[in-house]
Amino acid sequence: MTTTLHYRDKVAVLTLGADENRFSPERLSALRAQLDEIEHDAQGLITVGTGKFYSNGLDLEWLLAHPDEADDYVDQVQRLFVRLLTFPLPTVAAVNGHAFGAGAMFALAHDFRVMRQDRGYYCFPEVDINIPFTAGMAALIQSKLSPQAALEAMTTGRRYGGADARSAGLVDDTAAEDSVVDVAMQRLSPILGKDPGTVAAIKSTMFAAATDALERGRAR
Repeated sequence: MTTTLHYRDKVAVLTLGADENRFSPERLSALRAQLDEIEHDAQGLITVGTGKFYSNGLDLEWLLAHPDEADDYVDQVQRLFVRLLTFPLPTVAAVNGHAFGAGAMFALAHDFRVMRQDRGYYCFPEVDINIPFTAGMAALIQSKLSPQAALEAMTTGRRYGGADARSAGLVDDTAAEDSVVDVAMQRLSPILGKDPGTVAAIKSTMFAAATDALERGRAR
C-alpha cells in the first residue's frame, strides 16, 4: 500500500500507508508529488500511518538488493527531510505507532508531533544495527532535541513509549489511538493561514545548519 491524501477543511492529511511504511523509492516518489500538491492547495499538513506503524524508515530490503544505488537513495531520503524541515505550511506528525530510524527522523522534521499514548515506540536503533548516522541525520536530530536527549536517543537505541517520548522532547503531545489526528488538528487550527513565504524563510533560517548538512549528502 502506498500513500493516500485527503483533506479536513484546509488541512491535508497524508496517510503513509498500512504496512511498515518504509521509504521505498516508489513511496518517496509519491510523497514528493503529494507534497507539491499540498503546498499548492492546503494551509497545513498532518502525516499519519495506519495500524501498528507510523514508519520504520529506510527500506533495508531494497537497499540490500540495490547496493550500487545506496548513495542516491539516502540522498533522496535526506532531501525529503529538508523538504519537511522548511515546508511553507505548519506541519504535525500524528505518530500512530512505531517510528523507527529514518521514520522517526521524518516525524522529527515536522514542526510538531503527537504520539499514541499507550502503544508504539519512538526509536533510533542505528547504534544496535551498526549503521552510523550521516552528518545530516545527526544534525536533524540535534536541531530538535536538547544535547543530553540527543545523546541518549542516538547512542543507546532506547525505545521511548509515548510518555517518555514527550518527556524527552521527541513529541509534543500524546493521545489515544483514535485521537492522534484530532489532537494534531487542534495543534494546527490556531496557526493556519500564515504567509507561506514567511513561514518557509523562518524555518530555513532556523534549521540552516541541519539542512546544509543534509544537502551535502551522505557521509562517504
